[in-house]
Amino acid sequence: MTTADQPADWRHEILARMREIILSADPEVVEEVKWRKPSNPAGVPTWTCEGIVCTGETYRDKVKLTFAHGAALDDPEGLFNASLEGKTRRAIDLREGDRPDPLALTALVRAAIARNRAKAAG
Repeated sequence: MTTADQPADWRHEILARMREIILSADPEVVEEVKWRKPSNPAGVPTWTCEGIVCTGETYRDKVKLTFAHGAALDDPEGLFNASLEGKTRRAIDLREGDRPDPLALTALVRAAIARNRAKAAG
């Protein structure tokens, strides 16, 4: 039986595609696994570059990419479709068959990195 934190189906494929895009957006992006807990023993993939860029969580019906400071980012392609009411975060919920534009996602990741770098520079 597959659980939400151990995808072995379309969720695994989507997360793998997202991982590829995120890691290729900037050579300094690092992937770590954080927030291990009983309900999610595998942990949450977290991509960082001068701070958290985004996280990737799997659920039964979706893969959720949450951008830590997404509310501060321009999203001209309208990729953000979840957590829109928050003051800080924004998320992209991906369901089976979804294929977000890789160029738009790359631009969003780069914008998050630029925001992190600007904040770190002071």
